[in-house]
Amino acid sequence: MIYLFFGYLFAEVLISVQVSSVIGGLGTFAEIMLSGFIGLLLLLNVKTTMIESLKAMSNNCITMKEFQELNIFALLGAVLLILPGILSDVIGVLMQFSVFTALIVSRFNQSNGECKTTNKGEDNVIDVEIIHNDSKLK
Repeated sequence: MIYLFFGYLFAEVLISVQVSSVIGGLGTFAEIMLSGFIGLLLLLNVKTTMIESLKAMSNNCITMKEFQELNIFALLGAVLLILPGILSDVIGVLMQFSVFTALIVSRFNQSNGECKTTNKGEDNVIDVEIIHNDSKLK
């Protein structure tokens, strides 16, 4: 596990140095500040994202596993955007796109009525009262 961390750290440094040499020091600083600001905004917006995915789960648009994955990816993506580094920013943005894509799909399904809960067979039931015309009962 420690080798995986050092491998990620090595790749982060190599990619950051290559991108920094292309866009310059001021561009790198601006990218780090911008991604940190966006990450903070997304981190503050996690509550709203969680409420929307909770509504989607209550309408049977997503499962409990998808609900957990959406919220974990949103939180992890926001934290990765806050951390300085080009590779962490790219991974954070990719995590955010998967969250927004899933929410847009679930909203589209919900607006078309495909995610609504349906009563299993209760809509097709006819309530009937049986009256016996038996003269012995009178």
